[in-house]
Amino acid sequence: MKDRQNPYRSSAKPVRRKKSAEPDLIMLLADPDVRLLMHADNVDEGELRNLLRSISKHLQNAEEQPKKRRSEKRRAGDRDARRYRSGVGIMLVNMRNEIFIARRNDVPGKAWQMPQGGIDRDETPREAALRELKEEVGTANAEIIAESTRWLYYDLPEDFAKRAWGGRWKGQRQKWFVMLFRGEDAEINLATEHPEFDAWRWVAASDLESLAVTFKRHLYVSVLGEFAAIFRD
Repeated sequence: MKDRQNPYRSSAKPVRRKKSAEPDLIMLLADPDVRLLMHADNVDEGELRNLLRSISKHLQNAEEQPKKRRSEKRRAGDRDARRYRSGVGIMLVNMRNEIFIARRNDVPGKAWQMPQGGIDRDETPREAALRELKEEVGTANAEIIAESTRWLYYDLPEDFAKRAWGGRWKGQRQKWFVMLFRGEDAEINLATEHPEFDAWRWVAASDLESLAVTFKRHLYVSVLGEFAAIFRD
């Protein structure tokens, strides 16, 4: 006869019990040969169980520590991100795979860089990049062909950061975009409403790091790494 289903049986899924922390070695205690050896060597079963539990707890803590450190590191990274001004960077390239760089008009010496700028409120990084291109280079005749998969960071020299932002930020975190320039060089006009550059040129990707100011060299290496496939021979 078929058993009738118990009408009072719960339909909830059974709760999975957490796996015991004791090592599987304890299961060996049930083995007759092992018990015979323990008896021959006068091994106390209670002491052995306690030892194995202690070892198991130690191993469990050892496994959890790296996870805890990674979690703390992520939280620290989130906190640190608030010390960086959010912005965008633009790697403008021409049909010859050369990169646009310009010389800042507010820094003594040869401070060359790619266009960049902050992100306005209620503005996406992509919108900010297109706006900054127009404001700094004088043309929007370009197409976005790639976007960095992560935020890229750089620190400003401490005294510079205090002057530029009153100590509010220690540097910038940026989303970078590769844009293909569709126009003619004559369209590039640095005499914008608020000009930031006084000269410009196209350079090979291999020259980018050496032309950058010291505190941005690591950033530019990271940018080139993000878009390595575009400049691969």
